[in-house]
Amino acid sequence: MTGDSEARPAFGLRSFRAKFVLVVGGAVLFDLLMSGGLALWNVQRLSEDATSEVGAGLTDANQEYIRSYADSTASRVDLLLDRVHADVSSLAGVLQAQIDDPDRQKDVGAALASQAANSVQVTYNPQGGWAQNLPGASSVVSVWGYLLGPDHKPLPAVQEDIDNSAVLDLVAPSLLTTGSSKLQMYYIGPKEHPIFRTAPYTDQAQTFDRLYPGHNSSEFWEFFFPGVYGSWEQWAANPSSRVVKDDVITQTAPYTDAITGKLIVSFFHPLWTADRKGVAGAAGADITLDQLAEVVESVRIAESGFGFLTMSNGNVVAINPKGEATIGLVSSSDSAGEGVTGLERSLAKSTQPAIASLALDQDNDGVVQHILLREGDEDVPYIVVLKKLKPTNLWTSGPVEAQAMSLGIVVPEREIYASLFAAQESISKATDRILLYQLIAIVVSLLIVFAAVFGLSKRITAGLSALAGAARRLQNKDYSVRVNIPTRDEVGEVGVAFNRMAEEISYHTENLERLVDARTRDLESANKEISTLNDKLRDENVRLGAELEVAKHIQMMVLPKGSELEAVPGMEIAAYMRPADEVGGDYYDVLQDGRKLKIGIGDVTGHGLESGVLMLMVQSVARALQETGEANPLQFLDRLNRAIFKNLERTNSDKHLSLAFLDYEDERLVLSGQHEEVLVVRADGDVERIDTMDLGLPIGLEQDISPFVATRNIPFVSGDVVVLHTDGVTEAEGARGELFGLERLSKSAVRRHGASAEEIKDGIVEDLMAHIGTRKIHDDITLVVMRHR
Repeated sequence: MTGDSEARPAFGLRSFRAKFVLVVGGAVLFDLLMSGGLALWNVQRLSEDATSEVGAGLTDANQEYIRSYADSTASRVDLLLDRVHADVSSLAGVLQAQIDDPDRQKDVGAALASQAANSVQVTYNPQGGWAQNLPGASSVVSVWGYLLGPDHKPLPAVQEDIDNSAVLDLVAPSLLTTGSSKLQMYYIGPKEHPIFRTAPYTDQAQTFDRLYPGHNSSEFWEFFFPGVYGSWEQWAANPSSRVVKDDVITQTAPYTDAITGKLIVSFFHPLWTADRKGVAGAAGADITLDQLAEVVESVRIAESGFGFLTMSNGNVVAINPKGEATIGLVSSSDSAGEGVTGLERSLAKSTQPAIASLALDQDNDGVVQHILLREGDEDVPYIVVLKKLKPTNLWTSGPVEAQAMSLGIVVPEREIYASLFAAQESISKATDRILLYQLIAIVVSLLIVFAAVFGLSKRITAGLSALAGAARRLQNKDYSVRVNIPTRDEVGEVGVAFNRMAEEISYHTENLERLVDARTRDLESANKEISTLNDKLRDENVRLGAELEVAKHIQMMVLPKGSELEAVPGMEIAAYMRPADEVGGDYYDVLQDGRKLKIGIGDVTGHGLESGVLMLMVQSVARALQETGEANPLQFLDRLNRAIFKNLERTNSDKHLSLAFLDYEDERLVLSGQHEEVLVVRADGDVERIDTMDLGLPIGLEQDISPFVATRNIPFVSGDVVVLHTDGVTEAEGARGELFGLERLSKSAVRRHGASAEEIKDGIVEDLMAHIGTRKIHDDITLVVMRHR
């Protein structure tokens, strides 16, 4: 840089330096005086406001924290109970399915009896007067004296119930080891023959003799749980009388378990007769109060806060020992010498008047209550929050009632507000310190500002003057100009940046054309590479499209031809298939052997190429079995499943399919396999919906499905119509997302039941497509219509 005199101006009133000192110094001085005075006033004002606001804020925050803590703890208790409900419902679902299908119930009972005789054979005990199976079985089954005949063997109806209930040995062990922790799971028969089957095996009857004298000659339900069975019978006769509308699981009040001696809670799920007009027994499970107590006793709030769980009648079922002493609870056993023994620990009998008068109604749900508890010679303020749990069917003694347990949180006020008192004291001390420091800072700042402004003005203005001169030379296209500013402040950084800018301007001016040519060559090379990649992608898409088209063509080739369907004597058969992708996963076929006719329909999970390959496997195996003369529907489905299962196992595929067959001969259809409901439209227009869920299992899911395969005979005479479909029909979505559904399918078929099979098929497809409209079809659609001429 050239150092001319313009870069070093004298300190005059018109110079930039003088103006800088006057303006900056005056502004800083004014700002310091104003900000200092305002700061002193604001600190005092804020101190008073902060004390008030912090007090209110901490009070609200602490109360909201207690309410949130109560909500989360209540949710944990509800979750524990919901998991037990789910396990009991699973066991009840298996037992109810047995009751609803007597034929399968007998088959399963007979199979279990032959494989595990120790589960169904009981031995008479002369001393107790009852019969019970020997140790070694998965469950213990006890038969009371009044259920035995003169030969000391179970009466026929009782033995049948013993055989049928052996299915508990298959289900209960896995339920006991999964889900929430359970003490035991069991089945109790109806009041006519209340056998008691429990898993795991224990000396059940012997323990009952020791703890409950006289039970063996008394009616079980009324002896142990008086009133509960009558409530269930009332629910069966009048479902609207249920005390909790959407729940039938009945929970007992805590009582002492006869076998373990622990405090437990029982959960019963009533079983209904097949016509749903009576009670067929109950499935049940027991959990110990230890599990509920762990959740409640884990409450940790402040130093000595605690929680408790109480029934709606005030009986506390879970609390830690310290909390029990704090709220003055008195424990006592409630035993009438008959039935189960409960635990009485009532809030109403508390030695603390504030606890004894504590209201458990809905109005206090989640409300922070302030009470006084006596500790020694003084009354100590406490905060109490009650949170109601979900309502449940509760049996204590007598009819079942709707009750909701409540979770309580108790914490001393002195602990919850300790942070408030500390904050107020800290604010007061901090205010005094701030006032003192603020005064010192103002005085020191004034001295520093005057010295700094005067000293820095010279350094700042010198650099700015140099930059101004260099900028003028650069404007005149002197690209060799450079500045030398020795300071390391922002002005020095501007000087460095200026020098770099001058160098870059000089460089780019001299080399601009060379850079443009280089960039042009780079862009041309990149464009060629992109064009090459686009060509490769286009060729790959063409190849994949061709392969999918070949697969689709092969799939459509194996479907029944129109000439085959027209050649079936006495029948009109029409079919429609539309894949969601290029290759579908739906299956249907029509196989004829003389006067015998077999129609199959199925739906592979998912759709696409892999599902289409599985569909071709099923078609090939079914055709092969038909050609070998396999006429037994049960054997046919079992052998087909074994072949498909092994193929899927070899290919490591997780696919499977629902599959059903209709065998027709002599005006009779035999339905086998699990698939969607079959619609039968009779000649007079009546519609029958036939559920196939109990006729088999999905194909390829298990190697051996023979125990689960069943058949159903359906009369099929002149004028009758059968409609088979996959879920792509009933689950097709309309413009507002509503499903086409079985009701629309039934109405569409009934409107055309007098027409030909082809006309019925076309009409249903027309209604279906009108329902879908412009929405995307997400699943394969298959429809088969068969009409008896």
